[in-house]
Amino acid sequence: MKLGLSTYSLHGQLSSGAMSVPDVIDFAADHGAVHVEIVPLSYNLTEQPELIEQIVTRAHERGIELSNYAIGANFLTDSDEEYEREIQRVMDEVNIAQQLGVTLMRHDVASSSDVSIQHFHQQLNRLASACRRIADHAQQHGITTSVENHGFFIQQADRVQTLIQTVDRSNYKTTLDIGNFLCADENPVAAVAQNLPYASMVHVKDFYIRPGYRAPGEGWFTSTAGQYLRGAIIGQGDIDMWEVLRIVKHSGYDGYISVEFEGMENDLLGARIGLANVQRIWDEV
Repeated sequence: MKLGLSTYSLHGQLSSGAMSVPDVIDFAADHGAVHVEIVPLSYNLTEQPELIEQIVTRAHERGIELSNYAIGANFLTDSDEEYEREIQRVMDEVNIAQQLGVTLMRHDVASSSDVSIQHFHQQLNRLASACRRIADHAQQHGITTSVENHGFFIQQADRVQTLIQTVDRSNYKTTLDIGNFLCADENPVAAVAQNLPYASMVHVKDFYIRPGYRAPGEGWFTSTAGQYLRGAIIGQGDIDMWEVLRIVKHSGYDGYISVEFEGMENDLLGARIGLANVQRIWDEV
C-alpha cells in the first residue's frame, strides 16, 4: 500500500491562496505520505503550464511520487462537434499526465440531470467509445485511464463495471472511491468488494449519514434516494472504515491509496488526521 494525499483535500488552502501546489506536496511529505494525486481544482495545468515543472521538481526534491492526474469531462454533449472537441481536450490532458510522469489518469465521463438506468443504457455505447479512444491514446504513453464512481450518473458499482467491460481495454479501469458509493445509496463494504478487482487506485474518504426524514441543516447534500451526507474526517464518520480497509488490504491490493478530505472541519486538520488514521487502521486490520 502506498499512502498519499489528493491535492483536493486542501482545496480550501489552494483556493484562498494560502498554499500553492508545491506547498501541498511539502505538507504531504511532512505528514507521512509517499505520493500526491494531482487534482486541478483551484489551479489549471492547461492554463498554467509552468506549474507542471514546479510540481515535478518539488515532488522529486521531497521524494514524493506523483500517482494520478484526475480531471473532469463530460461526453454527454448536445452535438457531435462538441463530443469530438471534448474527446480531443481530454487527449490533450493525457499529454499533461505524461509531462507529470504519472502512469494513472482519471477522467470523468458524464453528467446529467437524468440519472436513470434507462438513460445510462441509452448513452452507454457513446460514452464507452469516447473512453476507448482516450484509453488507446493513453496506451501509447504507458498511461492507464479510469472512471471514478462519482457524479451520480456512473456511480453505482454495476454501472462502473458495465462501462469498463464495454470499453474493453486493459488500460481502462476505475479509480475506486470507497465513500462515493453512498451518494448512490450503496453499501461501501459490499461495493468496494465488488469493484476492487477493477481498481487502478483507491480513494479513501468518509461521510456522516443521516436519514432523509431528518434534515440536519446547512452543510449537507442528498444522495440519489434522498439520504443526507456530509464529508467527515476519515475514521470519524459513519463508514465502517475498518472493514472497508480490511477488504482492500486482504485482497492483496498494494497500489496507491489517496486520502480525500471534503468535510467542514479545517482542511489541514482533516488531511493530517485522515493520513494518520488510514495508516493506523491499515496496520490494525
